[in-house]
Amino acid sequence: MTKTKIGIVGYGNLGRGVEGAIAQNDDLELVAVFTRRSPEKLQTASNAVVHHVDDVENFIGKIDVMIICGGSATDLPEQVPYFAQWFNTIDSYDTHAKIPAFYETVDQVAQQANTTSIVSVGWDPGLFSLNRVLGEAVLPQGDTYTFWGDGLSQGHSDAIRRISGVKKAVQYTLPVPAAVNRVRNGESPELSTREKHTRVCYIVTDDHASQSVITEAIITMPNYFADYDTTVNYITEEEFEENHTGMPHGGFVIRSGQSVEGHKQIMEFSLKLESNPYFTSSVLVAYARAAHRLAQKGQFGALSVFDVPFSAISPKTPQQLRAELL
Repeated sequence: MTKTKIGIVGYGNLGRGVEGAIAQNDDLELVAVFTRRSPEKLQTASNAVVHHVDDVENFIGKIDVMIICGGSATDLPEQVPYFAQWFNTIDSYDTHAKIPAFYETVDQVAQQANTTSIVSVGWDPGLFSLNRVLGEAVLPQGDTYTFWGDGLSQGHSDAIRRISGVKKAVQYTLPVPAAVNRVRNGESPELSTREKHTRVCYIVTDDHASQSVITEAIITMPNYFADYDTTVNYITEEEFEENHTGMPHGGFVIRSGQSVEGHKQIMEFSLKLESNPYFTSSVLVAYARAAHRLAQKGQFGALSVFDVPFSAISPKTPQQLRAELL
């Protein structure tokens, strides 16, 4: 078996999850981890070779897909176009409002380089996006509702941690129960962003940080918190370590629609995750397989999950898929 050779850029929670997910797939091989830190100080779980990101050009032709494991706030907008100059890439860019512009930037680089970059991969954007498309295609008359949580949001937590004075922080997204019940009961309510979810933050600050300044920066942050009812809690480092180091998440996509003769039909896809980054990393790894396959077919440029057939993310052959899963 010829294995797809993978590189990991970044070794935080997501990078460690990718490392573990690769080990679960016999057709994939981890070649190296790339970091901005001192490589000699980074010990990986699998004892993978670690290099500084500045050495990445030495691996052109030796790595089939780079999985970029940075944050959406500042890392991915710079890193993905940079690595797409030489490698097929996968990323988990999740700032929904900016995905179209991010896609166009990456597409321009990948088209010129003859590489394949699948952007905004994960469970939302990603698997939830696919189910939104499926629901609308099957039930064209209806409404789609996406609820997230209860769970910790990596992207939103990362955005808080980048605020000056924040030492540690997590943010939890909570669906509003009344809104969920209305949709599941077959109603088709018009729900504002604020009516669907609330956000709760738990923060440890530096000694001389201004809590009022941090709170204002959070609740006015566009694309992340400005459109939600947000509660900001300041806690001790001990309480943080005791109660807020796990990374659960989940949610559901509901399509409430009508078929012919007015029959009410409801489609729902849900996830309940003990580890948000480790599940996201599993999705990234599956799509890395697809990126390599599509690149081998000459399908270059940026792609989204909408452009990738399910058969391309599976390790099974088309014959196996038809016999076992169809």
